[in-house]
Amino acid sequence: MEEEGNCTAVTEFLLLGFSDHPELHILLFLLFLVIYAVTVLGNLGMIILIKISPRLHTPMYFFLSHMSFVDFCYSTIIVPQMLVNILTEDQVISFLGCTAQFYLFCTCVVTEVILLAVMAYDRFVAICNPLLYMTAMSQKICSQLVCGSYICGTVCSLIHTCLALKIASYRSNIINHFFCDLPPLLSLSCSDVSINELMLFTVASLNEFSTIIIILTSYIFILITILKIRSSDGRRKAFSTCASHLTAIVIFHGTILFIYCRPGSGNTLDSDKVATVFYTVVIPMLNPLIYGLRNKDVKDALRKVIGLEMMFPCPKLGGRRGD
Repeated sequence: MEEEGNCTAVTEFLLLGFSDHPELHILLFLLFLVIYAVTVLGNLGMIILIKISPRLHTPMYFFLSHMSFVDFCYSTIIVPQMLVNILTEDQVISFLGCTAQFYLFCTCVVTEVILLAVMAYDRFVAICNPLLYMTAMSQKICSQLVCGSYICGTVCSLIHTCLALKIASYRSNIINHFFCDLPPLLSLSCSDVSINELMLFTVASLNEFSTIIIILTSYIFILITILKIRSSDGRRKAFSTCASHLTAIVIFHGTILFIYCRPGSGNTLDSDKVATVFYTVVIPMLNPLIYGLRNKDVKDALRKVIGLEMMFPCPKLGGRRGD
């Protein structure tokens, strides 16, 4: 490492993680290990189930399979390294490793933000314009929407990563976090990072508020349409379909807004660390549980796949699958 006064051109970083609570290390390791195992099984299981079940070959589950893939990816980018750091004294990550971790993580998170908006639009078309659903959400259009989500995630991540690479030196190589997130990294910089902070706030706010507008607009029209349904069973089914998606949206966007969409977010506090644990570790585990346990089509497909349909037969209901 080359030193210039109090500043250092670093080649590696030290992630403090949860070292300020050594008495909780074993408990945290076991807790995060169980959560990660459920995350992997839940998300990969959801992807496989959607792939092999013909009844789930609809646009809604196509988008859900990609969200499960993104959840699996950004959890895997962070949690295994975090588990190693909890148990060992070696909490060092190379500069390139830190950069790669942030780049991949940022790509996945932005992609999920946009996918949630795409799924809201899908529900809007399915409920408000059911006769045009298969035309408006054709296989080609669905593929384009998913590709666009990944492209937006990649571009946003590249912007932040390229700006971060221009930072020449740091006051310290000790990051008070459990992974290489941008705000705590910027707080260590000796250089002027006002552009970095401005871009972080601007890009995060633009992504958040544009997708929230799409989601709110979609669900306002959905609510109006549902209230016009005369059948109580029809209203209940429509509300049930949307409840899972709304639950995932509120949990995910709430933590993102708290961490990134406020000025001066570079000062990482313990509250930020707890919130980050929630959306990087807990939410990827919750999503397949939310969508799976609350969704009749998913539960029926799972029964059929594991051979329990004959033991626990389900009544066949009319209506469109996936709506």
